[in-house]
Amino acid sequence: MRKKGLYNVAVVGATGVVGEEMIKTLEQRKFPVADFLPLASSRSTGKFVKFQGKEYDVEELKESSFTNIDIALFSAGASRSLEFAPHAVKAGAIVVDNSSAFRMDPQTPLVVPEVNPQAIARHKGIIANPNCSTIQMVVALKPLHDFARIKRVVVSTYQSVSGTGKKAIEELDMQTTDIFNMRDVEINVYPHQIAFNCLPQIDVFLDNGYTKEEMKMVNETRKIMEDDSIKVTATTVRVPVFYSHSESVNIEFERPISPDKAREILSKAPGVEVRDDPARSLYPLAIHAAGKDPVYVGRIRADDTVPHGLNMWIVSDNIRKGAALNAVQIAERLIA
Repeated sequence: MRKKGLYNVAVVGATGVVGEEMIKTLEQRKFPVADFLPLASSRSTGKFVKFQGKEYDVEELKESSFTNIDIALFSAGASRSLEFAPHAVKAGAIVVDNSSAFRMDPQTPLVVPEVNPQAIARHKGIIANPNCSTIQMVVALKPLHDFARIKRVVVSTYQSVSGTGKKAIEELDMQTTDIFNMRDVEINVYPHQIAFNCLPQIDVFLDNGYTKEEMKMVNETRKIMEDDSIKVTATTVRVPVFYSHSESVNIEFERPISPDKAREILSKAPGVEVRDDPARSLYPLAIHAAGKDPVYVGRIRADDTVPHGLNMWIVSDNIRKGAALNAVQIAERLIA
């Protein structure tokens, strides 16, 4: 018999970059797990994962996989979420889904626990984890919005290859090695060489000239902040960095807010760490954010081209807070 206060947890996509981080995060945060079930596609059968000192065989994801599961953390892509999440809910599990499948569904809460935890209560079996680049931005925006109300956001991202998965990490590694050894590079994951390059395309282009990634940031920000009046425009760029996304964010407010006030607010905000001392070259860096939980904010300064404007630099580990940690935090709120 299961002990009271423990939960049966499944991780779908357990052998992927985010799935592996979800497992690590569950263990590090001592999530109260009774039975643990790692699930993946048939390609991963025969593999195993470690959790709390034990080895678990990875089982093939099937419609019948979710018997007696309380919480299912999904990170296996939108098509698998659309196919299998309803079966998990029907079996009695609550799904926290890391894909884009349900994010803009009006019936599905889109949650960042530091920003809109109240939305969790509205779930009907599925809770959506936002896009990685959106999560870190809204963690920093929300406390400033509460103080001075945001009118407009202009964001340019510098996103690491881990956001695409293991094959992209391997491709950047291999291309870098090939270039140093004066060999021709192979291009398989991205439309162009990513090593020593920046690609102003993440996901496919839409009819409006923006990419899907850019429109995710626009639409998800409004939904999470629960304010459709906020204007957002984005340019998302893939850069040759392994882990952590960086963002240059320009914000126009309705009311005055000074850089010092913004630093004061953000230094007290949940999930945020301010690193902002230009005289000592102190500002958020991707290499320092990798493997860490916080959203780091720095380079906070006034934008004098608008009445109430600020610029800032936001950095966070896209696999950690941008995916796995946020999902586990949602699960923690659920059981609380």
